[in-house]
Amino acid sequence: MPVITISRQFGAGGRTLGKMISEKLQYTFADTEIIQKIAKEANVSPEFVESVEKEAGTKLSKVINSMVSMKWVDRILADERGYIDEQIYLDYLVLIIAQVADEGNVVVLGRGSQYILNDHPDAFHVLLIDNVDNRIKFMMDNYDLPKNKAAQVVTYEDKRRLNLYKKLGKTDYDDSSLYHLVLNMSRMTIPKAMNLIETLIDSK
Repeated sequence: MPVITISRQFGAGGRTLGKMISEKLQYTFADTEIIQKIAKEANVSPEFVESVEKEAGTKLSKVINSMVSMKWVDRILADERGYIDEQIYLDYLVLIIAQVADEGNVVVLGRGSQYILNDHPDAFHVLLIDNVDNRIKFMMDNYDLPKNKAAQVVTYEDKRRLNLYKKLGKTDYDDSSLYHLVLNMSRMTIPKAMNLIETLIDSK
């Protein structure tokens, strides 16, 4: 059962494309669902997980090439109180992305999933890129933001993404060899991109 990971430069349309492809193929769209699952496992609110996620975005180096220790498992199982910190968030993130991938028929948006699921036999990794002006316009058109605010958001998220992968010890996140398909959104529409992903899935 296929798994599609969508990595993207912010404003390239990754969330929009992910929702569209998941709806058309009747796949699960794993974005906020991941936050919900982490919140349930940690017995905390989704809002708490979101706040930790924003902070943990610069400390994901422990996600890749990490194993969940028995010490951590024992600590979580022994403590029924709701609690989450960056390390617990990251441990749950790895487990939950692996779990949703094993269930199959899922589109996973970001969160280092192209690395976490690098060796998953049914995973297809997709990267969306676009130039800055187009990404700003996308945010203006799709999220009803004024130009200056859209530009600020794109700049901020670009820096956050860069910091995230620096902490991962990864500098190759835009390397085409990591992905089955790289889509330059300045040269195509989202429906065209969706058709290309469908063709990729059908080809296996």
